[in-house]
Amino acid sequence: MPGALAGRTIAVTRPLLQAQGLAAAIRQQGGEVFALPLLEIAALEDRAGFAPLAAELDAYELVFFVSANAVAYGLDGLRAFRAWPPGPAVATVGPGSEAALRAAGFATVIAPPEQFDSEGVLALPQFAPDAIAGKRVLILRGDGGRELLSDALSARGARVSAFTCYRRRAATLDVPALLAAQAQGQVDALTLTSSEAVRHLAAQLHGQGGDVLLRLPVFAPHARVVECARSCGFQQVTLTPGGDAGLLAGLCAHFREAP
Repeated sequence: MPGALAGRTIAVTRPLLQAQGLAAAIRQQGGEVFALPLLEIAALEDRAGFAPLAAELDAYELVFFVSANAVAYGLDGLRAFRAWPPGPAVATVGPGSEAALRAAGFATVIAPPEQFDSEGVLALPQFAPDAIAGKRVLILRGDGGRELLSDALSARGARVSAFTCYRRRAATLDVPALLAAQAQGQVDALTLTSSEAVRHLAAQLHGQGGDVLLRLPVFAPHARVVECARSCGFQQVTLTPGGDAGLLAGLCAHFREAP
């Protein structure tokens, strides 16, 4: 029996490392993947800053990784200077980064079972004010991004430090090639997972005559991203459950009903 996405091509806009799980799941449902990374991820040009951070790692009671990229680049940078100490607990935000931490050897990972965002993390008992107050927390992240988690933990009495362990930059898009692919039936839907990426895509489409692509069905796993996509002019935006599993479920439900 063919999968729910048989004959469909889905544009996956996550950075390449983070796109692999969703791309594999789409293919398992019979779909094709149009790789359209909207953000590029790069290692720090100079990793010397990892050395003093590694030296004081024992002083932290919790290390939070904001993404799978933070796991990959953060662990690589720290482990270049020392083995991971036994003291700090590790935490993250979503299934992809949780799986990456477990694959890296962490048996216990603090992560929300649903609502894979900062709000979901802050709702966990380990981050409640009486649990986190006074603790030293290290957040490993890329440049830019939301400050909600850092600010909220500080307000709850934690002593928070943040370290940029990778760089993010907007990818250059070939909008004419994307238009040609869509005209040939090679793009049936877009997945969008970051407000920053949504704004970049919309600007590129407006600037290169790609406004027709705003009519494509768009699927996003968070209300904040949905709101951003609609404000940027996307006309068919569907909110799915969280994470890659939620995106896949939303895509499958839509195309099962589509003619």
